[in-house]
Amino acid sequence: MVGPDKKIKLMLIYPMSTGRNFDEVLRVLDSMQLTAAHKVATPVNWKHGEDVIILPSVSEDQAKLQYPDGWRAPRPYLRFVPQPGA
Repeated sequence: MVGPDKKIKLMLIYPMSTGRNFDEVLRVLDSMQLTAAHKVATPVNWKHGEDVIILPSVSEDQAKLQYPDGWRAPRPYLRFVPQPGA
């Protein structure tokens, strides 16, 4: 997949004898679109509508502006919020 910045964002390479998991391809596309639009990351096995992670590069002040309802932080560097726009 090529992003809007014309850089390769995803390459899936399988041998011809291996089946494709179409659900995983859709999950990756959803994640990539979400993370491109918002400063978040998706955890392993994330599905559309589930909580996402605020990027560590987003400061506390920026996060408070973007997510005024707050977030769940099991670790200071791991801040979970509901998926934006869900």
